[in-house]
Amino acid sequence: MKIAFATSDNQSIDQHFGWSTQFAVWEVGADESRFLSMVDIEPASDHEDDKIDARLKRLADCTIVYVTEIGGPAAARLVANRIHPVKSRGHETIREVIGRIQAVLANNPPPWLRQAMQK
Repeated sequence: MKIAFATSDNQSIDQHFGWSTQFAVWEVGADESRFLSMVDIEPASDHEDDKIDARLKRLADCTIVYVTEIGGPAAARLVANRIHPVKSRGHETIREVIGRIQAVLANNPPPWLRQAMQK
Protein backbone atom coordinates (compact mmCIF):
# COMPACT_ATOMS: atom_id res chain seq x y z
CA MET A 1 0.00 0.00 0.00
CA LYS A 2 1.11 3.56 -0.61
CA ILE A 3 1.75 5.72 2.42
CA ALA A 4 2.53 9.45 2.33
CA PHE A 5 4.55 11.27 4.99
CA ALA A 6 4.42 15.05 5.47
CA THR A 7 8.11 15.92 5.58
CA SER A 8 10.55 18.74 5.00
CA ASP A 9 13.62 16.51 4.73
CA ASN A 10 12.47 13.04 3.55
CA GLN A 11 13.69 11.66 6.88
CA SER A 12 11.19 12.67 9.55
CA ILE A 13 7.48 13.33 9.84
CA ASP A 14 7.64 17.02 10.70
CA GLN A 15 4.91 18.89 8.81
CA HIS A 16 1.28 19.91 9.28
CA PHE A 17 -0.97 18.51 6.54
CA GLY A 18 -2.22 21.90 5.36
CA TRP A 19 1.18 23.58 5.35
CA SER A 20 3.40 20.82 4.01
CA THR A 21 4.68 21.51 0.52
CA GLN A 22 6.02 17.99 0.02
CA PHE A 23 5.14 14.44 0.94
CA ALA A 24 7.38 11.39 0.73
CA VAL A 25 5.42 8.50 -0.79
CA TRP A 26 6.45 4.95 0.06
CA GLU A 27 5.15 1.54 -0.98
CA VAL A 28 4.94 -0.51 2.22
CA GLY A 29 4.24 -4.23 2.59
CA ALA A 30 4.79 -6.71 5.39
CA ASP A 31 8.21 -7.75 4.06
CA GLU A 32 9.40 -4.88 1.90
CA SER A 33 9.23 -1.15 1.60
CA ARG A 34 10.54 1.22 -1.00
CA PHE A 35 10.59 4.94 -1.58
CA LEU A 36 8.50 5.88 -4.61
CA SER A 37 8.68 9.66 -4.93
CA MET A 38 8.54 13.08 -3.39
CA VAL A 39 5.21 14.69 -4.15
CA ASP A 40 5.47 18.46 -4.37
CA ILE A 41 2.37 20.49 -3.63
CA GLU A 42 2.09 23.59 -5.75
CA PRO A 43 1.13 26.69 -3.81
CA ALA A 44 -2.61 27.16 -3.75
CA SER A 45 -4.48 30.11 -2.44
CA ASP A 46 -4.65 30.57 1.31
CA HIS A 47 -8.26 29.37 1.24
CA GLU A 48 -8.46 26.15 3.25
CA ASP A 49 -10.56 24.26 0.69
CA ASP A 50 -8.04 25.04 -2.06
CA LYS A 51 -5.15 23.81 0.10
CA ILE A 52 -6.99 20.58 0.92
CA ASP A 53 -7.99 20.03 -2.72
CA ALA A 54 -4.38 20.47 -3.89
CA ARG A 55 -3.20 17.81 -1.45
CA LEU A 56 -6.07 15.42 -2.13
CA LYS A 57 -5.37 15.56 -5.86
CA ARG A 58 -1.69 14.68 -5.41
CA LEU A 59 -2.22 12.00 -2.71
CA ALA A 60 -5.34 10.33 -4.16
CA ASP A 61 -3.67 6.92 -4.60
CA CYS A 62 -2.32 6.79 -1.03
CA THR A 63 -3.94 4.67 1.66
CA ILE A 64 -2.50 6.47 4.70
CA VAL A 65 -1.08 9.96 5.24
CA TYR A 66 1.15 10.62 8.28
CA VAL A 67 1.31 14.21 9.56
CA THR A 68 2.23 16.10 12.72
CA GLU A 69 -1.15 17.87 12.76
CA ILE A 70 -4.29 18.02 10.66
CA GLY A 71 -7.45 20.07 10.99
CA GLY A 72 -10.88 18.51 11.34
CA PRO A 73 -12.18 19.53 7.90
CA ALA A 74 -9.04 18.21 6.18
CA ALA A 75 -9.17 14.91 8.10
CA ALA A 76 -12.84 14.49 7.18
CA ARG A 77 -12.10 15.11 3.50
CA LEU A 78 -9.28 12.57 3.53
CA VAL A 79 -11.51 9.94 5.14
CA ALA A 80 -14.28 10.70 2.64
CA ASN A 81 -11.72 9.95 -0.10
CA ARG A 82 -10.69 6.67 1.56
CA ILE A 83 -7.36 8.01 2.83
CA HIS A 84 -6.64 7.41 6.51
CA PRO A 85 -4.93 10.36 8.26
CA VAL A 86 -2.59 9.50 11.14
CA LYS A 87 -0.96 11.98 13.51
CA SER A 88 2.65 11.22 14.29
CA ARG A 89 3.52 10.58 17.94
CA GLY A 90 6.05 13.37 17.99
CA HIS A 91 9.39 13.60 16.26
CA GLU A 92 9.50 10.25 14.44
CA THR A 93 11.49 9.19 11.45
CA ILE A 94 9.78 7.77 8.40
CA ARG A 95 11.81 4.57 8.72
CA GLU A 96 10.70 4.06 12.36
CA VAL A 97 7.06 4.34 11.38
CA ILE A 98 7.51 2.03 8.39
CA GLY A 99 9.09 -0.55 10.70
CA ARG A 100 6.10 -0.41 13.04
CA ILE A 101 3.65 -0.67 10.14
CA GLN A 102 5.47 -3.69 8.77
CA ALA A 103 5.36 -5.40 12.17
CA VAL A 104 1.60 -4.85 12.34
CA LEU A 105 1.11 -6.05 8.76
CA ALA A 106 3.12 -9.20 9.43
CA ASN A 107 0.92 -10.14 12.38
CA ASN A 108 -2.75 -9.26 12.74
CA PRO A 109 -3.61 -5.81 11.35
CA PRO A 110 -6.50 -3.99 13.06
CA PRO A 111 -9.78 -3.81 11.13
CA TRP A 112 -9.25 -0.21 9.96
CA LEU A 113 -5.89 -1.17 8.44
CA ARG A 114 -7.23 -4.31 6.75
CA GLN A 115 -9.97 -2.17 5.22
CA ALA A 116 -7.48 0.52 4.14
CA MET A 117 -5.28 -2.12 2.51
CA GLN A 118 -8.15 -3.10 0.23
CA LYS A 119 -8.13 0.34 -1.40
